[in-house]
Order: sequence, then C-alpha cells, then structure tokens
Amino acid sequence: MIHMKDIELTNKRVFIRLDLNVPIDKNKITSSERIDRSIPTIQLALKKNARILLASHLGRPKEGEYNKRFSLFPVFQYLKKKLPTVDIIFSQNYLNGIQIQPNQIVLLENVRFNCGETKNNTHLAKKYAQLCDVFVMDAFATAHRVESSTHGICDFVKTACIGPLLYSEIKILKNILNKPKRPMVTIIGGAKVSTKFKLLSSLLKITDTMLVGGGIANTFISLFHSVGKSLHEKNFHKQAKKLYSSNKILFPSDSRVSTSYSEQAQATVKPISQISDNEEILDIGDKTIDNYEKIINTAKTILWNGPMGVFEFPNFRKGTEKIARAIANHSALSVSGGGDTIAVIDLFDLKKKISYISTGGGAFLEFIENKTLPVIERLKRFKNK
Repeated sequence: MIHMKDIELTNKRVFIRLDLNVPIDKNKITSSERIDRSIPTIQLALKKNARILLASHLGRPKEGEYNKRFSLFPVFQYLKKKLPTVDIIFSQNYLNGIQIQPNQIVLLENVRFNCGETKNNTHLAKKYAQLCDVFVMDAFATAHRVESSTHGICDFVKTACIGPLLYSEIKILKNILNKPKRPMVTIIGGAKVSTKFKLLSSLLKITDTMLVGGGIANTFISLFHSVGKSLHEKNFHKQAKKLYSSNKILFPSDSRVSTSYSEQAQATVKPISQISDNEEILDIGDKTIDNYEKIINTAKTILWNGPMGVFEFPNFRKGTEKIARAIANHSALSVSGGGDTIAVIDLFDLKKKISYISTGGGAFLEFIENKTLPVIERLKRFKNK
C-alpha cells in the first residue's frame, strides 16, 4: 500500500477518513482518545501543505436525517482547541463541492447522515471522490466495513493511500500474528462463543495458552458441569468441544455467583462443580484469578479482548480488575482491543501501562481472524500506480 508520508500533497485536496466516533454526553466529549490518536495524521497533512477534508461517522443515526445527537460539531469544537493556530471550518452541506484553501481544514458532518453511506452506495462514493485529489484511509475501526466513505470512494479516486494510524495498527497486529514472542498468552472474555468462534479458532493456531472468562467461559464450563441460569450456549457444545480439544484453553475453576442479576446482588465464591440451578456466574473466582495471574506472568506476548465478568457491577468487578492489572503490570508486550476492553482500561486508569491499545473493536477481531480487512485489500490496488 502507498503510505501517506511518501506522496506529494502540496495544494492537493486530501480526503482523510478518520475514526472520530467518540462518546458524547450532553454535547460534551467524554473520551477524546480516538481524536487524539488522529491528530498526528492531521499534522502530517498540514506539514505537507494539503487542503484537508476530514470525514468520520458518529454513532448509528438514521440515514438521510440530521440528528443533533449524532453531529460532529462537538468534535469540531475540540479540534479548534487542540489546533488553535489552524483555520478549521465545519461543513454540513458538502456533497456538491466545497471551497478549501491550502493548510485549511474542513471537518465534514457525520457521513452517516448521507443516504447510502453504510450500503456503499456508488453515487455517494463518487460524490466523495469528486471532493478530492487524494484519499487517505486512516480509520482502523471502520476498515472492516464496506461503506461509501471507506471502500467505495477507492473506485473513483486516482490516488488512495494508508494513513499513519492505520499503518501502525496493522504493523503491530501482524507482528503478533506472524512472529509473537513466546510464550504467548491470550485472554478472551465476552458473552458468546458463537460470535467469536472464528476468532478463537484463529488464535488457537498461534497462542500457547488461552484464558477465558465471561459467558464464553460458561459455555466451556457447561461441557462438564451445570452452570445454573448462567449465560451460556448449550447449542454450541459441539463447536466448543472442538476448540477445547486444542488443549490450550483454560476455563475458571471457581466463580462468583448470585441468584439475581443486579448491581446490588451479593457475590458468593463457589467451585464450578457446586453451582446451583438458581445461581448464575457473574465473575471468575479467587483461585482462578491466582492461576490466571501466574500464567500471565510467564508471558512474553499478551493479547487481550474482553472482561472476565460483569465488571459494571462493583461486586463482580474483582476478576476483571485483577486480570487487567496483571496484564498492565507485566513487562510483556501487551495488545488490547474492543469496546469493553477499552472501557475496563479507562475504568482502572491503565492506559499508560498497556503496550498498545487498538482503536478498533470489530476491525480488531476481524483482522485477527482473517489477517486482513476489506479496505486494506482495496488499498493494495493502488500500490503500483
């Protein structure tokens, strides 16, 4: 793929697809992580004297309808504060053309307000392409989505390239998938085996040990014991057995359980062989925590996706917190990704202690499964142009 840093951008209109999909509450950004990670790309475009168009989605609005709740205007205000010496404009109506000067930035309103964006509409993709001379894809979190502003635009621009943030994400993940330092320990949480079956299958080919938690662990436990009314997938036993036959998966030996699912519910630690029909597993137990910590401490590479239980409830947070801190405090290369995982990192203020935090959720998982993403394959076509 062509890298943004290697091409001439002076006076060119450059359409940069970023991931500015940040949480906003009452017009205030509650986490600026994704914007901050995009700033170096914007600064590179400024250094190259480009005419800069920034595009992103925000949330899941109804296409074709403006909704203030999903407007990128708060992002525009944040960028103005972050880059006070730069001329930044906000544009709501841009599809029929826009005037832009060198070293000027125009932030385009939420691309998902445009009809056909998520369906990769050809007409819309052409409209985006007509706005620019060069397309820069730098939104890892949407690189698995075949949409007009990420994928379709590539069919109608003369030059398309990869941005520095997307490049760094791919480089780090490829290193882990192709040449991990060993032992490699993978920690996987979340609700369902079925939604992560391909991911688990792919990871079991390269990891030395896989530690599981959450609903995923419950499905493995249910192969051997009753899990009461715990979240699990009994219709997925055949596939779970196949995964377990790798002899690399460790599931909890004890759990924190309760008879009710609520923030006020009290936790009882029980061996997995003693869970009653009216109880449900909401976190891993203390023996499991100790065992998982010992294994994490032997790792040279750690890949982490998902919490160990219902960390949103204080009484069922211990497992997730202890494992998160074990990962953060270890000297191994640690890579994490996924929305819930990032929420855990923020909750316990561990951001500076994780080697690399991926900006993607679905893209992070899909890249691990397939070692590529649709947009990456599309950008490769421009390599020899």
